[in-house]
Amino acid sequence: MAKEAIIRVEQVAFSYQMNQEQVIPVLHDVSLEVYSGEYLAIIGHNGSGKSTLSKHLNGILTPQQGDVWVNGINTREKARIYEIRSQVGMVFQHPDNQIVATIVEDDVAFGLENLGVPAAEMNERVNFALEAVGMSEFRHRPPHHLSGGQKQRVAIAGILAMKPQCLVLDEATSMLDSYGRQEILSVVRKLHQEGMTIVTVTHHMSEVAEADRVLVMEGGQIVMEGTPREIFAQQERLHELHLDVPDASRIAGLVHAKNPAFSSAIIHNQEIIDEVKRLHLRRAEASGT
Repeated sequence: MAKEAIIRVEQVAFSYQMNQEQVIPVLHDVSLEVYSGEYLAIIGHNGSGKSTLSKHLNGILTPQQGDVWVNGINTREKARIYEIRSQVGMVFQHPDNQIVATIVEDDVAFGLENLGVPAAEMNERVNFALEAVGMSEFRHRPPHHLSGGQKQRVAIAGILAMKPQCLVLDEATSMLDSYGRQEILSVVRKLHQEGMTIVTVTHHMSEVAEADRVLVMEGGQIVMEGTPREIFAQQERLHELHLDVPDASRIAGLVHAKNPAFSSAIIHNQEIIDEVKRLHLRRAEASGT
């Protein structure tokens, strides 16, 4: 059965107009599809165009050439922009920039109020969204009393209340500490397991390792595509693009260089542990102990 595309990006080009004389081209003839239920990661060094591309996925930016379609709706149709954004929600780098109310539950309800959702349904959706991100007990708190990770969870709840099919995270964990980042990854992992389509733009390669598919951008174009394991196997090419690999991949590569029996095709921390156990068992069997 053919995969169903929620989002189709067709030959998109985009430039930023800095002033009357200076134009900075950012995207060049970019085409891709985002499939229902997948976890897609987009990576690239600073200036590669990845964040600009992500802002095209729900109509924040409109292509200067080409088209973006969300479930058959062209993002150029400004009269349907709320419809588009209720299907593809976006979470940004700075949670403070997305929080508009003085109480958590009011912030989660903000988008629903703008859509004129009836009070009973609104309350039901707010409850659902806060429960989904584990923030129900904080519903009556002022957002400015929360940690960075908690604020980002509130921002995600505000999107979830709209019941989107797809969640786009544009460097949503980059301003968080390790604990806050794990909070958000746990929420995203849960949402994906429950069937939500996830698109993440990130420079944390451990996050990329969790995706189903990876797109690598350079100079405003997609230059690599594959599973995380396929992408991270090409370490030299990634280094040429000024990109790193997960710590697990780097460690596996170093050990493999000393002991070829140790697999170099590792991208998760747990796989390091499993591989050590496998080799230990193999050695024990060989020695008869």
